[in-house]
Amino acid sequence: MAQVILENVVKRFGKTEVVHGVDLIIADREFLVLVGPSGCGKSTLLRMIAGLEEISEGRILIDGKVVNDVAPKDRGCAMVFQNYALYPHMNVYKNMSFGLTIKGFSKPDIEARVQEAAKILGIGELLARKPHELSGGQRQRVAMGRAIVRNPSAFLFDEPLSNLDAKLRNTMRTEIKLLHQKVRTTIIYVTHDQVEAMTLADRIVVMRGGKVEQIGTPIDLFENPANTFVAGFIGSPPMNLLDGQLQRTNDGIHVILSEGLHIPIPEKDQASSLSDGQKVVFGIRTESVKPLFNGSRPPQAGEWTTGGKIEVVEPLGGETHLHTDILGVKFTAKCDGRQRIHAGTDIPFAFRLDAIHLFDAETRQAIY
Repeated sequence: MAQVILENVVKRFGKTEVVHGVDLIIADREFLVLVGPSGCGKSTLLRMIAGLEEISEGRILIDGKVVNDVAPKDRGCAMVFQNYALYPHMNVYKNMSFGLTIKGFSKPDIEARVQEAAKILGIGELLARKPHELSGGQRQRVAMGRAIVRNPSAFLFDEPLSNLDAKLRNTMRTEIKLLHQKVRTTIIYVTHDQVEAMTLADRIVVMRGGKVEQIGTPIDLFENPANTFVAGFIGSPPMNLLDGQLQRTNDGIHVILSEGLHIPIPEKDQASSLSDGQKVVFGIRTESVKPLFNGSRPPQAGEWTTGGKIEVVEPLGGETHLHTDILGVKFTAKCDGRQRIHAGTDIPFAFRLDAIHLFDAETRQAIY
């Protein structure tokens, strides 16, 4: 078990800086996910924690000890790679036990550790097979088992599910979450998939361009994004983000999104800093734009309604995504998948006013 601390960690390749002064405290036994688009620096950061990349500046501490100059094998971390990295000529048992054998563990200790890991992962019947005889999901379990037998202070996962099909990814997500509940070890997990991040993490670190954009729990990032990048990256479908301008009148504050679409902004603490004519980015989650079918229900308190047209219908089973035109502005909305809907239908939509976000048009930072 270990706390992992990053203090102003920088990475340069030649003169090019790819990780810019990251500060991060990962609690003992925490499941922390680094997420962001390709090239944002998340895998490089993980490899610096593992010792596979040198640190250009800053310090990394594991369990209170600075490990900048400590060899990877002595850091107490076990890494699970995207491509499994199994020895093709060894069976599962030998793949899992090889590292322990090299370190001089006794045969009874090795046997006990391998059998315990195989039991946790449900691969006891696969121990005599070689990697080419296994499915992708089984190979990933073996790679995880090889990490478990070391009893590491921290598990490091580098996009471990990206080579699996969608159904198997869902299954393995559950397996990894169950693994964390069983072994209660610190896990640092890298992915570009925000759904993976949301479902697995205790906390998420959103990265872009080698910098940390926001750190928080999944629900914090979903409900209170710090900027338009996080707002558009977290959530599926992403938040509706639209350019607008504020207008203050005797009736309060409105955001003007088109000539006909003026949405009221509820007065609350942040509203006092909003100015007339201020350019903003208006944000609202898809589930907060609610279609009202055939008078299915009256508007509720805290909602504002207007008419619109459904342009494209995307049925996904449990839910349906609707691409709409509301007074000349394009919104994506969600509804129950059992609702029968047709493109071209004109219906009213209810906007949840307490779910509105405003971001500064220049800085793209949240202001409301």
